[in-house]
Amino acid sequence: MSTFVSHLVADLSQKALPVNASPSSSRADGDIQATAHNASSQHKETLRELFIKLEQSTSPESLRESIDALQTLEHHEQLLSIQASDEEEQTLRRAILGKLALGLYSQALTTYLEEASEAETELEWWSDLVRSRRSAAYYLLQTLPLRATSVSTTLLSTLRSHNIPFHLSVLKPSSLRLLFPSNNTLRPNALTLALFPHLHHQPYSIALTTARPPRKFALTASPAQNVTSAYDAFHQTLSGVARLFSTVATLPIELARGECKYKRAELQRIRDERAEVLGVLTALRDRLASALEENDNDKAIARLSEFTAFLQSVVDGEDVAPRAEDEPATATATVGRVVEALSILANCTLPSHTSLHSAELKSGQLRRPSRLTLLWPQLVFLPPLALYAVRSAYASRASLEELAREALETARGFWEGWVLEPLRGIVKTVRAGHDDGVIVTKESVRADLDSLERMTLALAHEKLRLGEPELAALSRQVQMGDLTAVMQMYEEDIKNPFKSALHGSLLRSLFIQVQKAKVDINQALSGIDKLLKSQELTFAFVGVAPALAIVYAFAGYLRNLWSGGKGRGRYGGKAKRGSVWLTVRRIERLLVAQPDSHHHHRTALTTSGSSQRPAAAVSPLTSGLLLLSVTRLRKYAETSLPANSRLREGFLEDVVDLEDPRLGRADKLRVVDRMWRSWGDVLGWSRVAA
Repeated sequence: MSTFVSHLVADLSQKALPVNASPSSSRADGDIQATAHNASSQHKETLRELFIKLEQSTSPESLRESIDALQTLEHHEQLLSIQASDEEEQTLRRAILGKLALGLYSQALTTYLEEASEAETELEWWSDLVRSRRSAAYYLLQTLPLRATSVSTTLLSTLRSHNIPFHLSVLKPSSLRLLFPSNNTLRPNALTLALFPHLHHQPYSIALTTARPPRKFALTASPAQNVTSAYDAFHQTLSGVARLFSTVATLPIELARGECKYKRAELQRIRDERAEVLGVLTALRDRLASALEENDNDKAIARLSEFTAFLQSVVDGEDVAPRAEDEPATATATVGRVVEALSILANCTLPSHTSLHSAELKSGQLRRPSRLTLLWPQLVFLPPLALYAVRSAYASRASLEELAREALETARGFWEGWVLEPLRGIVKTVRAGHDDGVIVTKESVRADLDSLERMTLALAHEKLRLGEPELAALSRQVQMGDLTAVMQMYEEDIKNPFKSALHGSLLRSLFIQVQKAKVDINQALSGIDKLLKSQELTFAFVGVAPALAIVYAFAGYLRNLWSGGKGRGRYGGKAKRGSVWLTVRRIERLLVAQPDSHHHHRTALTTSGSSQRPAAAVSPLTSGLLLLSVTRLRKYAETSLPANSRLREGFLEDVVDLEDPRLGRADKLRVVDRMWRSWGDVLGWSRVAA
């Protein structure tokens, strides 16, 4: 039993429990009455055992065994002409009938839900083939042995029916045309039907010729126009011939795609039929609940009889006009009649329906091919290709070893030179602080400045005859970069440059200015050095960032390769989250634009006390398709979301709201909006949809 069915009938199981009923106070006298009393006691004990058995298990086998035991008991009472006058016995019978009806109702729900889910799963598999010509071509290759076997069987049976021995000449096209004639080019012959069986049910889905005849052109007086018209006609003819050859060449692939489309359409029809019945069965829940809640035993049995008749008609695909709640029953319902109806439903209707469903899928070849059929190209072609690859690799093992060695050295050099070394430099920078210079050192700048000071003071002492106070003041000026005294001497010396160069202080003044320029340059470099030191950590991170980005991208690729995309991954992986996104979108589309039903099941099978608003009601087909999609959401939440998490709990609460048959279309649309808001970002639906 699926989880959805378990949630749907969970509270109904409690309603099927027998109420406390005291045995009859009348005492039987005489041997006949004593015998009846003993038989009644034995029957009650048997009924208690049946009820306990149904409490423990409601499997199809247990239901059939309980129905057979109850029928045997009823037959025994009829033989002994014993009437179940005891209130306790009647209550036990009513409770057992309720349990049996509930079990068969659950079995019917489970059966139709599984059949619709199977049809939808196979439908999606065929849809994947239709979307791509490459997939259709590969499917044609996979099924080629089966098609060849079918063609061989058809050919041999035809030869046998015509009493023609098999020779290789039979395989000639002329012989095959005689054996398998066709009155119409667009009507396939028996050999083509053996290759593509879906052509039994539909004609060719593509035209054999797509080339249009060339347009006639009239000769004009202008030779240039005649040449242009002739060239256009030739080009159109050539294009038509090319299209014709292309169509003929791709005809088997197109026929294979047509076969996939046909099977997809058939599976969609089967899915819609089962989903519509599933929606009608869901609407029957309120009627079963009212029958189980009935306190009067006779009325409860009558309601159970009516419910069983409705269930039988729904499973049989018949239209039954429901009786109003206050309308009296036309015939008296007895326990025997209800048991007989339940027996037909359990032993004939549901098993035969399951068999017919399997036969329909098998006869139409609507299920996907077997695993061996799908894998035989790989089993045939992969071993030789693998052997060839191994031999080629062994023959070029030296170059492969060299390539592997170079790749390893490259990776090691990248890791050590571009990742580890810059990271060590960053750590060293953080630990060392701003002690060392990048361009110049403090000692070098200080030495140049002291040298400039000594040169200036020596020149001033010799030429200007300054005393100690004046020299101390000049020293402070030099420290501040003021060389006014030296510049004044230089101005006087350049008035007589040759004399000053030979006997004066012109050269010393020039050398002092050169030293001053050197000091200025060192001080400027010191400022640049301070700027670089303040941004050294930034430069270090900028230098290592590209290498870290490459390492991060490679690690992410390995992580996705190990557990992402199509594998487990977070919340089931990208593929499962994408499937859930499609499911939620399908649910919203079903609620917004309800599909039209091609099967006229009556939807008025709910009780008059149902809280569903007629204006916001959901049709049976929409309800069934909705339940199929919601079942997928529940399965995803139970298998892929973290257990005992608020995410899983909240997601399942929304799933329960979508499953609730009492909510109308507008209410379920609000639930879908809540799911988009609540789980869209968490499950990454905006990313997996791309």
